[in-house]
Amino acid sequence: MQDNLKRREDIRNIAIIAHVDHGKTTLVDAMLHQSGIFRANEQVMERVMDSLDLERERGITILAKNTAIEYRGVKINIVDTPGHADFGGEVERTLSMVDGVMLLVDASEGPLPQTRFVLKKALEAGLPPIVCINKIDRPDARVTTVLDEIYGLFIDLDATEEQLEFPVVYTNARAGIATLDLSEPSDNVQPLFELILQTLPGPLVDPAAPTQFQANNLEYDDYVGRLAIGRVRNGTLKPGFYVLCRLDGREQPVKITQIYGWHGLKRIEMESVTAGDIVAVAGIEDIGIGETIADRDHPQPLPALRVDEPTIAMVFSANNSPWAGREGEFVTSRKLRERLFSEQRKNVSLRVEDTEQPDALKVTGRGEFQLAIVIETMRREGYEVQVSKPTVVTREINGTLHEPVELLAIDVPTDFIGVVSQLLAVRRGKMTKMIHSGSSRVRLEFSVPSRGLIGFRSRFLTDTRGTGIMNALFNGWAPWHGPIQARTNGAMVADREGAAPPYAIFHLQERGILFIAPGTKVYEGMIVGEYSRDNDLNVNICREKKLTNIRAAGRDENILITPHREMGLENGIEWIGDDELIEVTPQSVRLRKKVLKQTDRPRRKQLEAD
Repeated sequence: MQDNLKRREDIRNIAIIAHVDHGKTTLVDAMLHQSGIFRANEQVMERVMDSLDLERERGITILAKNTAIEYRGVKINIVDTPGHADFGGEVERTLSMVDGVMLLVDASEGPLPQTRFVLKKALEAGLPPIVCINKIDRPDARVTTVLDEIYGLFIDLDATEEQLEFPVVYTNARAGIATLDLSEPSDNVQPLFELILQTLPGPLVDPAAPTQFQANNLEYDDYVGRLAIGRVRNGTLKPGFYVLCRLDGREQPVKITQIYGWHGLKRIEMESVTAGDIVAVAGIEDIGIGETIADRDHPQPLPALRVDEPTIAMVFSANNSPWAGREGEFVTSRKLRERLFSEQRKNVSLRVEDTEQPDALKVTGRGEFQLAIVIETMRREGYEVQVSKPTVVTREINGTLHEPVELLAIDVPTDFIGVVSQLLAVRRGKMTKMIHSGSSRVRLEFSVPSRGLIGFRSRFLTDTRGTGIMNALFNGWAPWHGPIQARTNGAMVADREGAAPPYAIFHLQERGILFIAPGTKVYEGMIVGEYSRDNDLNVNICREKKLTNIRAAGRDENILITPHREMGLENGIEWIGDDELIEVTPQSVRLRKKVLKQTDRPRRKQLEAD
């Protein structure tokens, strides 16, 4: 069979990989605009590949997306991948579709933890890389040093000699320019297109082999239903009857109704595609990621996609607060179960399991940020849900309890080295590296248990006065590190239902930090603030000022209210304790106690003793 393999020269399949915010999506923008895909008068928004509302709001890529451009008669299929470590599952399955990668690195920040992660996956898959040093216009760009750091990273990751001889291109994605030599100015990205054609190979295919297509991604279209996106591995694919090879070994007859390729961002219907093409197929409603569409006469499944195991778990349950069902459309545990299991089918790095409680499900993912995105997406779709504090997944290795460990890279001004080291020492973190880049900032690397990073980000940003940058990456398993100090402050908990007037808030703000604004409605058991001591405090936040018949001019107090701390979903996930939950509805995010009634609730110190 190896003798029949031929390389297609009319196609290039490439993935753009990088750390979060290094400019992948902006570079794809420039490539799309300069390839002539858009009409001269066509209105195109910035970061056109970030199509989800959440992606546009946060300025990050969450889902891998496909596009295709034509350059000198060659079709270049480009996959834009997420850069955040929590969405690593998207990157891993994308790399199985392509024949080469373009590694993007910021000219100032250099390689960061996620750069290491995505590059390691690409090198393990044997993919040839192009290195692209982006943002060369930055005033603090250090191109030569960053290139040395990239070489060091390749060597550290055991790259082969062929992979070490990578070509380098220098770009300013925002301005849409690329050059192979910094001394030669450029006004377009044509040198990048030429480099892709010359150095990255076309797909290696066997045209005589029976048809095989593996689903790497799923989408939904209102007109044709579920779309499975993937690469045709062998043979020819056209609408008709095939066999779907399930992950559990079953074979099921299926019919493909339509096949789509890409031209820019538009999907175009195709009559037939051959091995090497990246396409979307319609007609199979219950296909899952990693399953193979194979020839009816010779059904042969492709190896299943392997992704790293998830490490952080949260319990999702139906909302049972006194106000359940007031703001959401989907409030039952049955709807919640359906939604979470459909999410698991689209997202291979998530696991959903039943718990002892019939209305609760345990959801395990790569990190608290990934789970927060799932919750945020659900609330925008009209779901009401309540979620627990994140916990780490443990496993037993050789009879010893092990827990996940993160590689944490921190970039801070030198003045904050002591503050950060102290913060991480109490969370069982060990410093493994310190790099002075020559400026007033320093790069620190720590090995920290994953549970030590739950709730760390907000404290870190406060203590470094917003100047610190942190990035974490799963770095294997290690023996249990022992107890880690949790949140030291208690909660202020409402003891009755009602609205919070300014008078009550004014008198309570000296007790701690409040989370709600005047006029907010509360119920018994809802958390309204952080108490300044280590125990919980039940408060009457609905107390009105008693009015008398006699009003004296000088008797009224001047009520000055300190701005409250806004507790959004991610802040809430970091803040809550073991006996607390977050209630999430389409309109609100509320913190609450698991046991709402004050008389039934155990004291916080008693809980810790247990």
